[in-house]
Amino acid sequence: MRDQQPAPVPARAPEPTHGGRRISTREAADLLGVKPETVYAYVSRGRLSSRSTPGGRGSTFDPEEVAALARRNRREPAESTPAAGKLSVRTRITLIDGNRYYFRGVDATELAAHHSYEEVAEWLWTGVLRPGVTFTAPAASVEVARRAVDSLPEHTGPTDRLRVAAVAAATADPLRFDLSEEAVLGTARTLIPTLVAALPPKWHDRRDDGPLAHRLWVRLSGREPSEASLRALDAALALLVDHDLAASTLAVRVAASARAHAYAAVSAGLGVLEGPLHGAASGLAHRMLLDVLDHGTAVPVIADELRAGRRVPGLGHRVYSGEDPRARALFALLEEIPDAAPALAAARDVVSTTARHAPLHANVDLALAVLTASSGMHASAGETIFVVARTAGWIAHILEEYGESPLRMRPSGHYVGETPPRPLPER
Repeated sequence: MRDQQPAPVPARAPEPTHGGRRISTREAADLLGVKPETVYAYVSRGRLSSRSTPGGRGSTFDPEEVAALARRNRREPAESTPAAGKLSVRTRITLIDGNRYYFRGVDATELAAHHSYEEVAEWLWTGVLRPGVTFTAPAASVEVARRAVDSLPEHTGPTDRLRVAAVAAATADPLRFDLSEEAVLGTARTLIPTLVAALPPKWHDRRDDGPLAHRLWVRLSGREPSEASLRALDAALALLVDHDLAASTLAVRVAASARAHAYAAVSAGLGVLEGPLHGAASGLAHRMLLDVLDHGTAVPVIADELRAGRRVPGLGHRVYSGEDPRARALFALLEEIPDAAPALAAARDVVSTTARHAPLHANVDLALAVLTASSGMHASAGETIFVVARTAGWIAHILEEYGESPLRMRPSGHYVGETPPRPLPER
């Protein structure tokens, strides 16, 4: 209620004067100018770390950490409380604002328009652009990843292949438990090209050097790429690098909070990504576009989707009220590719047909489906592109999370079960 606000934060947070000893919950609350319950809320949300006192009847806190939090509270707007039911994580990586998004404060679509995927990844990791940078993988890492992927059944999906490649690459890296920034950046620059190199090629060109987009193309399409096609693929990778706390990214941060090494944290993201509401969404849009091309119109295809109670793939996004900026940027590049014209027309037909009933805009999954369907790629190619691209974003979040207090991603459950204590169940 409005009349039950916590005590105001002092205008100037006092410096700790406790002779190096840890302080009690009451002392921490006094320093912060809040109630003891709020101190525990800070702990559950990862803003403070605590230790149990001997006997486990209370908690102690680092006075310097408490003072630092008090200073931050004066500078930052209040975050959502646990009662609000919304997890909030401070990040300097990606901002989504209206119908635009930014990487470290720079418009992401502009970055993708002027820089390669590798350059955008470096910007996301370090805040520094490295013109002309390319990622290469050690031969030993590629060898073990290829052997592992080649042993999988032929019907194995792309995310399974990439997950196995990531685990295999980890086994080839005895220094994977080094969580320093320099070591993790080294892992990032070799893991991504290893994932690409582990995929079987579609034709004779199994190159492992040059721009990453070209190396990925030959593993997704059996056609010779045009410059415009490679540019579209490279831009798609750059546009998809990160998108704030998507489900897979949150999983990665949870793993990093527990100090899992980078390969393991990436594997956590891969486990979440495989759902049809996340990384696999473009495959559904790809198949829909092929159906529209077969019918010559979107009307019966959309009707079948709605009749089956399914949402139309590639339309709408929970964080954008208008068109997904990633879709807009990718569609503009696809218009420069003559072979993409039929799929582009089919996509526009889908949007206009659906707009008669619901004001939904195209999202990046539909644009990605145009790219894959017009390039002779399998429906699962969009998922592969998504995984390779997003791995760079996951690394950025891993690095950021390693700089936070460990195990802070520990929300409290809201128990709604039977009231204890209950009698022991009978056999």
